[in-house]
Amino acid sequence: MAEVEASSVKPTPDALVGLDRVLHTSPWRVKIRRLLVVAVHVALWGGGLWLALKLRFDGNIPSEYLDALPHAVALLVISRAIAFYTLGLFHGLWRYAGVSELERLVFGTTFGTVAFAGLTTWWVTQGRMPRSVYVGEWLLAIMLLGGTRLLTRRLWERRFGQSAARTRTLLIGAGNAGESLLRDILRLRESTWAVMGFLDDDPTKRGALIHGVRVLGPASEEMLSKTIRRLEVELVILAIPAASGDRVREITGICRRLNVEVKTTPNLPERIGGAFKLSSLRQVEISDLLRRDPVQLDVDQVAQFIQGKTVLITGAGGSIGSELARQSLRFAPQQLVLFDHDENALFYIERELAKLAGHGSIRAVVGDICDPARVDWTFREFQPAVVLHAAAHKHVPLMEANPCEAVKNNVFGSLTLARAARLHGVESFVLISTDKAVKPSSVMGATKRVSEIAVESFARQGSTRYIAVRFGNVLGSAGSVVPVFQSQISSGGPVTVTHPEMCRYFMTIPEASQLVLQAGALGGTGEIFLLDMGQPVKIVDLARDLIELSGLQPDVDIPIEFTGLRPGEKLVEELLTPEEGCDRTTHPKIMIGRIEKPRPEAFQDQLEKLREAAYANDPGAVRRVLGEIVPDGTLLGGHKDVRDMEPAQQSTAA
Repeated sequence: MAEVEASSVKPTPDALVGLDRVLHTSPWRVKIRRLLVVAVHVALWGGGLWLALKLRFDGNIPSEYLDALPHAVALLVISRAIAFYTLGLFHGLWRYAGVSELERLVFGTTFGTVAFAGLTTWWVTQGRMPRSVYVGEWLLAIMLLGGTRLLTRRLWERRFGQSAARTRTLLIGAGNAGESLLRDILRLRESTWAVMGFLDDDPTKRGALIHGVRVLGPASEEMLSKTIRRLEVELVILAIPAASGDRVREITGICRRLNVEVKTTPNLPERIGGAFKLSSLRQVEISDLLRRDPVQLDVDQVAQFIQGKTVLITGAGGSIGSELARQSLRFAPQQLVLFDHDENALFYIERELAKLAGHGSIRAVVGDICDPARVDWTFREFQPAVVLHAAAHKHVPLMEANPCEAVKNNVFGSLTLARAARLHGVESFVLISTDKAVKPSSVMGATKRVSEIAVESFARQGSTRYIAVRFGNVLGSAGSVVPVFQSQISSGGPVTVTHPEMCRYFMTIPEASQLVLQAGALGGTGEIFLLDMGQPVKIVDLARDLIELSGLQPDVDIPIEFTGLRPGEKLVEELLTPEEGCDRTTHPKIMIGRIEKPRPEAFQDQLEKLREAAYANDPGAVRRVLGEIVPDGTLLGGHKDVRDMEPAQQSTAA
């Protein structure tokens, strides 16, 4: 009696999960599952052949074909089993069945049918069937086996996918990114999201079903607000990787007002490769709000510049240098040589890239660009064809307080590298410069302008191509304004902005790095390439955006304070002076600056005076000589030593 009662108890969901775990931890689970899979296939093949005969003869199968049926089933099973085993169709997990497996299923079924028909027609006549039966059985086999797989997947997703979901989720964008994310959500048993629908601006998708989820309408402000309220949405996912910054800002603002969390897929410059996955989702960042049209690389041109060559990247542990290394790796260089004096940063980027490319093609060299012997050894040892020079001292207030070190590194370190490139027959040398080199008001900007002039002077002396690439600020680089603001927000504020009208040009690190490679591939020598930086952004607007992205309100939760311009700063940066112009290149986001070149003889004399002043640690003399070399700057005006700044300025400068 106890046994009967126990057997009549219905298993609970927890019991089913427990049984599932037991079966999946048994050492026999693979063999048992495969035997069951084969048995199901055999039953469906046999049943399909019998049903095809039934349909052919309107339910009354002649006795001669009934007698031949066992032989036919045996031959069909043998033919199909060989085809399916060869294609791995007995090994797949049906709950993950997709288009690829269905394609193999059709191929295997077709091959098995052809073999079966050949055997019964020309060899074993006992199993011969009417020709229409072969076609009917082929169609039925595809329907039965494909349907079984899809039904299993659907039941699995219902049992372990959406049934466990809790967070009511709305996807913005019903394109490839949205479809791929939805597929991941439905497949993963640990998913905690219930997708309520899509919003998409494409009118041809209205009302369409994607994996059973409906496209509800356009992603307009009215529709988005109404959908969030009506469906009680708790999470919005932006699956529009090519959306403009204004579009992202609009959607994010609506969700913030309705107290709904927003996540996004990576934008296109971040997607070096791979599909959109749940693991790639992240919070909306400031780079998304400032997003511009994605960079369109001339892939063939850049590949010709990089592929199969040894590429040396200085400052490889820094923000720009490390991204240049990642982007260069896309184009299959023979070897990447990562050169930096910061061993910790070098360790991490070398380890990251070695996983992708193998240890043999990634070489990390600890060294200082101001050390001629170490630089010369590096060029002799690795014989680079391309040099991407990103190493520099870049912090404006810090270099105001340390002008001699700025000159040693930015000017004479660059000269050391440029000279080694000429002596060792490098094909192309690319200097990373800055918009602060235009009418410089800072030591940092002046040293970068001098390094541009120095690199140009080498272009007239040999076969090596020497170019410079000028651009503005990059979002999120080490020590830049965004990390500083984020640190101030996390500590409760205030966020300090130097001036309410302070503007800067911004681009993302991947975008800047891709354009540097494109500029390097364009050809020519002795040229300064300018990157299209888009529209300038007010720093105070950037601060407000960052505060709001943190879920706080500017001037309510986090105050914004104005501290005054720091030494060497300008309100607005520019890529050219009003007297200079530029010429277009074949790439819409890259221009060539028409910049006046100084007389070589005078420049060499000035360089010697600058070297003497820097290595004598004479800041006043360094400033005077820099002012002579770059007379259009305002380097000598209004300088204060960092010790004379207000405490708030000292903190930000450091």
